[in-house]
Amino acid sequence: MIASIQTCLAFLFLQGFQGDVLHMIAGSGWVARLVLAILLVFSVLALSVMIDRFRVYQRARKSSLAFLEAMDQTRNLADLRDRCERFAGSPLVTLFKAGFREMTSQAVGGEDRRFPSTGAVASEAQVARSVERIRRVLDRAALSESELLESFLPVLATRGGATPFVGLFGTVWGIMNAFTRIGAQGSASLAAVAPGISEALITTAAGLIPAISAVIAYNYFLGKLRQINSLMDEFTLRFIAIAEQHLETASVPGALEAGKRRL
Repeated sequence: MIASIQTCLAFLFLQGFQGDVLHMIAGSGWVARLVLAILLVFSVLALSVMIDRFRVYQRARKSSLAFLEAMDQTRNLADLRDRCERFAGSPLVTLFKAGFREMTSQAVGGEDRRFPSTGAVASEAQVARSVERIRRVLDRAALSESELLESFLPVLATRGGATPFVGLFGTVWGIMNAFTRIGAQGSASLAAVAPGISEALITTAAGLIPAISAVIAYNYFLGKLRQINSLMDEFTLRFIAIAEQHLETASVPGALEAGKRRL
């Protein structure tokens, strides 16, 4: 089988088979056309996903870096909250708003309204519980944002894994038809074998090219996604440090007026 295919390919390129790809597609059977149509749908869908994810990841990374820089430069988180619209597209904005709501809830009362503390200063255990609640809120927000960023990436993975087999199916079917015609004609010359085999191999090429591009794009976007997840982890650590500092000084008289609280 392999030797026959190699012989046919040599005949195509060395003997000057007169027929371009469009003519071979036009003369192919309905199965080959169906396979090519399926591969075309996969290609168009994957291309749209590539363009969309590229724009989303580029915007998310750029906005996240700007947001972290603004967070380092501000002393009041309430002011940063009012400027969140400038960093649209960054998942850090969602994390910040979720963490800020939890901090505000604890600052104005929260669970302490139902279970008031007997001491004026929060104990280390109370601070630890409050920090843990904020961390859980940030983790949930980060998980939700990560799932949104991963949207449509399975399309590329499916394309990279499925299209070679779809193309191979078309090739196997075409080779079967080619040998059937050879048996009907009673001739196994290169002139009789090469056209049928070449038509069958079109589906293999049509399946491999989009699969290779999909695998490359999928790995590229996974790298970008890891970078954004690292930025979310960095933000979580910074926000937790600010929250812990706030909670430790929340009950200190005059802390708010002295500017020690960044809420």
